[in-house]
Amino acid sequence: MANKLEQSPKDWTEAEVSDWLRSIGVKEQYIKKLHEEEVDGQTLLTLNESFLKSEIGMKSGPAHLIIQKRDELLSSLQKCPVDKKPVGGKKTESGQKNSQRSTQDLPVTSEGPSAQVLEGDRNVSEEKQTAPKQWMLASKQDCKPRPFDGEGIDFIYVKHRVLQPESGAFNLTFPCHEYKSFALAATLERTRLQAKFAKEVLKFATGCMNIRSNGTIHFGVMDSKEDAGYVHGEIIGIPVEEKDIYVDALDYIERSFSSDKEHVRQCVRPPRFIEVMDGESTEKKYVVEVDIVPLIRIVKSKVYAVRLPNFKESTNKVEFEKEMILRRVGSKTEPVSERDLSDFYQRVKDRDAQREEAEKNQFLCAPEVCRDLGRKLTMLLTSGKKFIEKEKWFILVTNQFKPDDLCNIDWLLNMNVFCIFDFDPDSKTSGLCSRYLQHHAANMHFLQNYRKSSGVTIEEFTSHLHLFEQTSWLFCNGRTDFKGNESPCDEMTWIKTKMTFLRESVSLICKQILPKGTFQVIFLLTSPVEKPLLHTFYEFFTDMEGHEDIICICESEKNFQKWQSFAEGSCGIETVNNSSVVGMKMSHINATLQHVQPVNACASKHLPVFVKGTCLLETQIEEQMYSLEILTVDHCEETSNDFINEEKDNIERQFYRGGRVTWLNFWLAEHKYVEEVIERDAYHETSKLLSDALKFNADQTPVSSVNIYHHPGSGGSTVARQVLWNNRKDLRCALVKSSYSVSVVAQHAVELREYEEKDPQKCLPVLLLLEDTDKEYLDDLRNELEVAVNIKRIQYATPCFILLSCRRSHDPERKCKESPLQNVSVTHKLSSQEKRRFAGKRQALEERYEPQFILTFVLMSEGFSDDYIQGFVKHLLQDIDRHSVVTRLIHYVALLNTYVQNSFISQSHCEAMLALTIHMERFRQHEFERSLNDQAKLVFLHLRDDKTHIESVRIIHPLVAKEMLRQLLGDQRTQSRLAMELLREDVLFEHRFGREEYLSFLRQLFIRRARISKGDEYDSFFSPLIEHVCEKEKSPSKAIELLKEAFQRFNQNPFFAQQLARLNYTYEKFEEAKHWAEKAAKQLPNNSYILDTKGQVYRKWFQAKCKAIENDNIPKNAQNTADAVETALKALECFQECERATEADMEDVNSSGFFSEVEVGCSLLKLISSLQVFADKTNGHSECMKYLLTDYIPEELEGAWEPFHGRLKKLHKTMQDALEWISDDLSYFQTDIGADEEETPQSPEEKISHPLMWLAKKSSEYGKYFSEADSAALLQHEQSGPAKLTPFQKRMIIYHHGGGNIISILSKLTDQRDAVRRLEYILTLYPSNPLKAKFGQRDIVNYTAAHISLNCLSPHPQKVAPLKELQALCRQFPSDKRKCLPNSLFLLSMLFWPEDHDTDHERESKYETVQSAVEHLEKGYWTKRKDVPQRKRRIYTHFFLGNGNGLDKFVHKKKFEKITKCFSVSERRMKWFRGEAWKSPEIAKMLKRVSGWTEDGVVYLEGPQKKKFNILPLFVPSVPHSNENITFYLGFTFRGPVACNILVNT
Repeated sequence: MANKLEQSPKDWTEAEVSDWLRSIGVKEQYIKKLHEEEVDGQTLLTLNESFLKSEIGMKSGPAHLIIQKRDELLSSLQKCPVDKKPVGGKKTESGQKNSQRSTQDLPVTSEGPSAQVLEGDRNVSEEKQTAPKQWMLASKQDCKPRPFDGEGIDFIYVKHRVLQPESGAFNLTFPCHEYKSFALAATLERTRLQAKFAKEVLKFATGCMNIRSNGTIHFGVMDSKEDAGYVHGEIIGIPVEEKDIYVDALDYIERSFSSDKEHVRQCVRPPRFIEVMDGESTEKKYVVEVDIVPLIRIVKSKVYAVRLPNFKESTNKVEFEKEMILRRVGSKTEPVSERDLSDFYQRVKDRDAQREEAEKNQFLCAPEVCRDLGRKLTMLLTSGKKFIEKEKWFILVTNQFKPDDLCNIDWLLNMNVFCIFDFDPDSKTSGLCSRYLQHHAANMHFLQNYRKSSGVTIEEFTSHLHLFEQTSWLFCNGRTDFKGNESPCDEMTWIKTKMTFLRESVSLICKQILPKGTFQVIFLLTSPVEKPLLHTFYEFFTDMEGHEDIICICESEKNFQKWQSFAEGSCGIETVNNSSVVGMKMSHINATLQHVQPVNACASKHLPVFVKGTCLLETQIEEQMYSLEILTVDHCEETSNDFINEEKDNIERQFYRGGRVTWLNFWLAEHKYVEEVIERDAYHETSKLLSDALKFNADQTPVSSVNIYHHPGSGGSTVARQVLWNNRKDLRCALVKSSYSVSVVAQHAVELREYEEKDPQKCLPVLLLLEDTDKEYLDDLRNELEVAVNIKRIQYATPCFILLSCRRSHDPERKCKESPLQNVSVTHKLSSQEKRRFAGKRQALEERYEPQFILTFVLMSEGFSDDYIQGFVKHLLQDIDRHSVVTRLIHYVALLNTYVQNSFISQSHCEAMLALTIHMERFRQHEFERSLNDQAKLVFLHLRDDKTHIESVRIIHPLVAKEMLRQLLGDQRTQSRLAMELLREDVLFEHRFGREEYLSFLRQLFIRRARISKGDEYDSFFSPLIEHVCEKEKSPSKAIELLKEAFQRFNQNPFFAQQLARLNYTYEKFEEAKHWAEKAAKQLPNNSYILDTKGQVYRKWFQAKCKAIENDNIPKNAQNTADAVETALKALECFQECERATEADMEDVNSSGFFSEVEVGCSLLKLISSLQVFADKTNGHSECMKYLLTDYIPEELEGAWEPFHGRLKKLHKTMQDALEWISDDLSYFQTDIGADEEETPQSPEEKISHPLMWLAKKSSEYGKYFSEADSAALLQHEQSGPAKLTPFQKRMIIYHHGGGNIISILSKLTDQRDAVRRLEYILTLYPSNPLKAKFGQRDIVNYTAAHISLNCLSPHPQKVAPLKELQALCRQFPSDKRKCLPNSLFLLSMLFWPEDHDTDHERESKYETVQSAVEHLEKGYWTKRKDVPQRKRRIYTHFFLGNGNGLDKFVHKKKFEKITKCFSVSERRMKWFRGEAWKSPEIAKMLKRVSGWTEDGVVYLEGPQKKKFNILPLFVPSVPHSNENITFYLGFTFRGPVACNILVNT
């Protein structure tokens, strides 16, 4: 073993390196990191300080220490060269003994040596295992022995802790100690073991009794230095198979003493077995102790002689040694020699007198001073403040509660309990859990539920277990009422099976979920303490890196002792006593703590009800609706008076400095504790819109919305919360926590509406406030609520939910103009009335507070004027230390706040950056604020997350942040440099608490584009920071450097590579752009947006190459254009890949690949047709067509374009397919998407803003290239009639004139310029007898659509075919409807709609046709819609059924859209959708009302022979819930006929 020490560290394993690091006092977190990085001895020798600091993230101190200690170790090894011993030498007995022992002490882990290891190998492994022990010697902790001769004391030892050295007697009642390792003896068989045990005990006992001293002999404790790797007094423990062996061994007393046997029996207490805890082994070991108590009344004037038993191996039996008198001399027991015998007898009297005196004094110690436990308890729980912090989380560790204690847990019910580690398996049926659940919601978990798999983020994990919404109840040792396999187990089984889970869960909470200082752990010991509880303490102690936030509360001294004996070893006697409250009854704890809680115990909350009273809101029900923050009638009433008087000024000041308004602000103002909160004009406007929404109105929809648009930081959310607060007594009000999914929020909102109401038809409306959610979330929520209302069958005009949405916008007034009946604006500008109110309020506040404490209010009353902000910031930054780390932090916060909405940096990030190691949580906030400079104190606003209570900072106002950034950087430094420094700030990037949020802000800084719809000033192509670097700093190369750094920083995130590709191609660096696009596509080969970017790289490259060719002004030939053609084909290939990815993606539809393919195709055709070989000839165009459409290849092209021929000849087909796909897509879904509607998180490269016009234009262009539209030949054809043209040419001319697909044809109805002439011309190109012509499906569709459109535009012309003829033509569609195109099915459903004058037979066959068409349309619709939410892909109605006959009965939607022309797109759509627009008399004249009925919420029409014909309602909530006779308008869509404006027959 010792040899091992002198050996070079080169051979150490990772574990040995870890042990050495521990021995020199390195922090556990660094040891763990080095172990993870696989640092073994060899690596240790190569380490240097910079590696430790940059890679391992160490501070300079420990890094320096490691290098210094390593060098010292190496130089000491060089001084003493190693003596090598011959291998295989004979082992001494003690060597064998050691080897046995050290095997015993090996940690039993799965990596331990297997039982079959060869003997030689085993010794090596033993040596390896014990090698580092030598360094551990220094760090072994001391501990106290078990209290002497106490009855029934629950005590425990911890392996490797060290007792005080063996002692002699000094005051006789204080016991002397003797230690025996007993490791070998404990393994002997019964007779040998008993003889050995009795010999040691009786020898020690006789020595103690003869000198009248108390004493304890301990077996299982190291007695001498010969045990290598152990120290004297180190607790090891021995295995005890049967306790009675040791108890019965004392029967030797009768045989060893010739007289006074009873005296000895009375003085030698029976053996005690104290368990030894060992974190690494599951084998049970004990220290066996025997106490010797020679009371004077027993031993007075006696001297004891003993014959010690001894097992003789030669005779194989126990023999007794000769009688001798023994005494304790110092720490040994020795026989009294012949010489001293008479003196020894003479001094018996003196010893008796001393003993008598000692026994008297033992009971004369002063009575214990009564300590103020109440004060101690409150100080521990409030961290020295006046109240327990509202935001602090508590973790409780507890065991079985006594029934009386369960009545006194009100203090617990009022606390923010994060989780409870409960060791009582009956807790749910009869313990603390059952009691807690009567008042609160909690989720039942087991330790294994806290295992986080590697792919899951902390955010996902906490939301999956609902950790911040409801208390998590961890049953740590089984749960008796649970049907699954979770039964309680004994201590040892627990250590084997559950210990790892416990370690993981504690580590997860302390190291990843809750930052240090945001929580306290309370050990509430209400029954005897078992080992698992001690392990729990140890895990918390090590993971929390200290004890400051651990408190122990225990009523019984007896239960506390075992805990104390264990805890003292970890953190010292004084600490354990200071952080424990022992001896206080639960009822006293309950009463004491309620005084320091900010809210009164068990206050009741009420909600308003429909019949104008109130009802009680149970807390556990409220907690089950965790996605809503519910405002009750008596909100905040539970706040204690002491708390209000103490905190009211701080609460008010935080608000006027720029903090978000809290409900307590309104409550304090309402109860006149502070001045009122000013009501802005917008408050009155919003209230008016709200009261309008609540008035009964037959057109009222069940879910309505009011939007507040506000400048960032102008007080919009104050207005919104004020509206909510002032309506809480008349409506059910709640704030939506938008981190939850829409479906959860909707479910909770419905529960809130119906809570304690008898009839769902008669409930108060629910007012829901949504802050800063995007439009998509709002629409989804409205949709979910409408569906819910519909399922509940609530009367249509009943107002059920009002969504009050508060969103930021750079132009709130414009939003307000767009929709004055729904939108309210809040801006930085104050009206004259508001100015008066603000001036008065400012005067009042300035009398009470310094101006810096009401900063934001002052800025607001100045209307946020630029001059004021500039002056304010200039004054603020006058003498700032520009090089301090705090100033650097201000820079970073300002940069994030300027560019990323709602961004902040968590306080624990800041502390890490300022290198604050705050030891005492009590002063944490104080310490943090003290470390800031004056400027930071002024401009940093401290926020707390509503859900996790984690603290963070941001600058008081975005405009201040922007101005600070400008002035701090001055002219010398740039934002790009600052952003680069922020990216490289390791401490912030690696810091583990709040990491996901921080990284998401950082990601947004570089990637998120500005969007008007998200409240930004303009739509940007890159993130505003990147645009600033490119445009204002005029340095695209720096922007590229920044993104490259970010790409590496974020583990080569493909979206950064995508941005790099876009940035590079924007500045025509195509090679780099290609490199980055391919990098991104390699990582996400199925992401259509990234594939689109890759295509755009080639597309832009192709455009650049074409431009270069144009600029050269030389004739184009195959050679000089080959490069460009190749690039274009590559672009087409990428876009086709993008299309395939889109088709496969079920969640999203990205059509950009199709649009881009057509655009590149058109540009390529333009290039080909301008080649010299085609352009210079008279019949050049037909040459070109011949090349593209047949096998013909002109010789000029043959060689140079060798690789492209095949692909170019497919061009007309692939382009046509893309155009058809777009036409299809547009025919299904609404095409009038407004600018603020369609938002995808990853936007396509270039958005087509008017797809209908685009399609018409591109189809025409495509037709032009493939027909001869631009050649002289065509003009002659037009005169001589189209007879000489081939069908293909005709098709292409039709394409050119806009008749190539159904959407281009129907778009003529919208854009009516020259439409009639064009349609008439298109129809002349078709054969005069279409029935005999061999039409394909597409030809029939286009021909029929052209007739229908022409009829809508110019009725009664001679040119329009009658309906019957078109019906006959459509009968040529395939009879197997699966082979029909959606367009064909759509036309069938429309043309064959029965008419009033049809015979029964005709009606029947028509219905059959329509029915089979609809059935297949429905299938096609679902394939097309995928899993995209319906509101994003709303079906489009092309025609309605009118009052006319023949083709006149089809009325196109555009005909009556002029009625709603004056509204914005989104409002217009809502008016149609919700049915308001249908009421105009013009529409009633044009359209025909169809009668039907509803059954069970489904709409039916009567078909022939009383058959039911199911019709889809366009707007589901408009369907009556009861079975009614109805009338409606009929619309035709690509999903089949739909019912609009459903009215019940009265």
